[in-house]
Amino acid sequence: MKQRKLSNIQIIALGFALIALIGTVLLMLPIASKSGESTPFLTAFFTSVSASCVTGLVLVDTATHWSLFGQLVILCLIQTGGLGFMSVATFFLSFTKKNIDLRKRSIMAESINTAHIAGLKSITRKIFLGTALFEGVGAVLLSVRFIGEFGILKGIYYGIFHSVSAFCNAGFDLMGTKEEFCSLIDYSGDLLVNITLMILITVGGIGFLVWDDILKNRHRVRKYQLHTKIVLLVSAILTFGGAVLFFIFERNGLLAGLSVKEQILSSLFSSVTCRTAGFNTVNFAVLSKASILIMCFLMFVGGSSGSTAGGVKTTTIAVIFAYLVAGLRGISRPRLFGRTYEEGTHKKAVTVCCFNLLMIFTAVVAISAMHDFPLSDILFEVFSAMGTVGMTTGITRELNTISQLIIIVLMYTGRVGSISFALALLEKRAQPPVLYPTEAITVG
Repeated sequence: MKQRKLSNIQIIALGFALIALIGTVLLMLPIASKSGESTPFLTAFFTSVSASCVTGLVLVDTATHWSLFGQLVILCLIQTGGLGFMSVATFFLSFTKKNIDLRKRSIMAESINTAHIAGLKSITRKIFLGTALFEGVGAVLLSVRFIGEFGILKGIYYGIFHSVSAFCNAGFDLMGTKEEFCSLIDYSGDLLVNITLMILITVGGIGFLVWDDILKNRHRVRKYQLHTKIVLLVSAILTFGGAVLFFIFERNGLLAGLSVKEQILSSLFSSVTCRTAGFNTVNFAVLSKASILIMCFLMFVGGSSGSTAGGVKTTTIAVIFAYLVAGLRGISRPRLFGRTYEEGTHKKAVTVCCFNLLMIFTAVVAISAMHDFPLSDILFEVFSAMGTVGMTTGITRELNTISQLIIIVLMYTGRVGSISFALALLEKRAQPPVLYPTEAITVG
């Protein structure tokens, strides 16, 4: 009997699962907790999946529950999950004299969402160099603020941890030493902290392929690839549009009592962090219903393909919008920036969106059946998990075991499924020997 070989997508999915399981084992060790006691399996598993899938939802406070060893395990999971385990593996292989075979190259290309397998060693080195550069500069800038507050060693450590967490769009923080689960509320008016984190989140969320294109063409925007133009435009619209709407809906609510500077900064930060980062500088437990819906949409879209972010991705939404506009205008081939995209791209985009929405609907119904939380809180939690965002209105710790497992599945699927599941469904297969007759269906 011929042994079935795993597809590239299955290898990527299993790779993330293996990383999460290794992280779980390490986090269950007594040395990983500050109490010196072993952490229960489900808590360790939830944390490991959240970190490796760069989400940020937690059952226990990162700063007060986990020891330095546990926090470093979480940091390694964030970095590996953010870059992708195949990127990490390829980076280390690139320093050996061994050639990377075609199969490994195709898996690597799949993991960063590119169709090109040539020059992957060079791309991988650029990814790691760029990551080190941005995380390093971010760590220095954040350390400037944290050293004065926490001391030299702790301040530097906090700078590194939050820089990596922000760049990888993970949302884990260590501010629980002030108050558990408070995130960055104390820094709502701090320009240095806010701007540094927003830049890290944005750069990490636009994608490695966009970096490479911008690096090659610099200010020559016309030479940018269609993918890059779409990512930059949609990201700008969502970021600033989300900030304006958040400011309008919350200026007399959540933001009331803050200075104008803090209101603007908090609105912009909240919009950026919805792009799958998970930090917060205001208390999301008292968000208005309108803001919750806007933020759910931002979390659903997420970042861009081939990045550290989750969500259905900016390009997916752009393709669906272009297809909708083309349909309304009676145009056979949708256009973006004067270009048409490959046939079948809109099918992939619709598949990704429908799959995510189906998972979200199923999870909301299931959790609603088991808990008496407000529907808006459950929606926020589920969109946050599926988009690997990590923001919450505070219900995460009150979920029962089954609901926690549902959130784990969503986080895993959000990180792996958005880049792989739809492609797995659309993999080329042999045409069936029989072609079935066609019949019209009335739609709309």
